[in-house]
Amino acid sequence: EQSNVTSFDAIAVAIITLEMFAGMWINVFLVSVLCMTWVKRKTLNSNEKILLLLGFSRFCYFCISWIYYFLSIIYPKYLYFHPIFQLVVSIQSWLHYSDLWVSASLCVFYCIKIANFRNSLFIYLKVKIDRIVPWLLLGSELSSLIISILVYNDIDKALCKNFNDTCQGCIWKSSIRREEQLFPIFFIVGFVFVSSFMAVIFSALLLLFSLWKHKRNMQTNSMKDLSMDAHIRAMKSILSFLIIYSINFIVLILMLIYAVMSPNHVKFPIYVVLYSFPGFHSLILIFSNPKLETTMLRILPCVKCKDLHEVRTVTKDGAH
Repeated sequence: EQSNVTSFDAIAVAIITLEMFAGMWINVFLVSVLCMTWVKRKTLNSNEKILLLLGFSRFCYFCISWIYYFLSIIYPKYLYFHPIFQLVVSIQSWLHYSDLWVSASLCVFYCIKIANFRNSLFIYLKVKIDRIVPWLLLGSELSSLIISILVYNDIDKALCKNFNDTCQGCIWKSSIRREEQLFPIFFIVGFVFVSSFMAVIFSALLLLFSLWKHKRNMQTNSMKDLSMDAHIRAMKSILSFLIIYSINFIVLILMLIYAVMSPNHVKFPIYVVLYSFPGFHSLILIFSNPKLETTMLRILPCVKCKDLHEVRTVTKDGAH
């Protein structure tokens, strides 16, 4: 049976749908370009491997999140059939945690690859980083999968008290009380949020310190170094990511606070910001990569983007 959908719910679904489809298109572009590069070169470097997994996990996250949001607003009773609710939430959690940890791994990769420190451990990581990346990505996915399984079990236990024995078809009540059994879920989710956020902060601080130290050495020796450009490009990318990651972190905490027994008009702004993060960050990554940026500007149908691409080409040629 269809729920009583208000005009606010209809507008909310329309806005979230547009936002998610934009994010899907951005990440489909990212994955498609990297897959074509993989086919042509028969290999991918470490940075491209991280971007490929990040784009794929974000595309899947948008798909499952749109299904969850659409059903929760339009057909909430269909969502709460056992075990549909647990499966959807656990899959969404797996993809969300994968997104957070893989994006944090990208920041750590930039830090190790570009920053210059004489510490023996840091030098070892810099030499072995290309071999470490596949295992880092595998660990991120496995840990995300394990946590999503724990979330599934905790939700199943929390819903047992709300099971209506009199209803047929094993329908779970859509209203879930804020109980002590939900605390493990919040603890696990909070741990993932904090750990990934701390990894981004430390990577940004280390890279910033390396840039400051490198710049001071250049001024002392009165010489120029091409690695300064790499430092600056990486810092722009990580700092922009740090800003939107901080906003996303605050929104994630608010989501935990208002996750249970909150009306749709309260949770709607949280969902808007939450679902804009993966697409917006992927867009930043695309325009931070010269190859991806060039391909993006070529396929965009708008004339302004073509003119911008021509201006950049002329500027580069004139600089050479």
